[in-house]
Amino acid sequence: MALPKAKEIVSSNLVVVFSKTYCPYCVQVKKLFTQLGVTYKAIELDSESDGKEIQAALAEWTGQRTVPNVFIGGNHIGGCDSITGLHGQGKLVPLLTEAGVKTA
Repeated sequence: MALPKAKEIVSSNLVVVFSKTYCPYCVQVKKLFTQLGVTYKAIELDSESDGKEIQAALAEWTGQRTVPNVFIGGNHIGGCDSITGLHGQGKLVPLLTEAGVKTA
């Protein structure tokens, strides 16, 4: 059930951050999205009853086991390094805009 649930969350939200509340990299990505004025769906895997299963399903689906695990416009983008790297290159906002995400 975890993989269909993860795919449903991704398909029904433009920006999804699979996260853990205590993860500093997750906090960094969520803070960046907030600063950019991006509305995103955060799934805190350490607070979800099936969080371990969802994380395992994400690893199977994306090849990425770590959090944050970020999706934009239904596409897997990666983790903190991917997001901050794209932002540093000036490519994150255009990617968000292309996916139909409003930014500040």
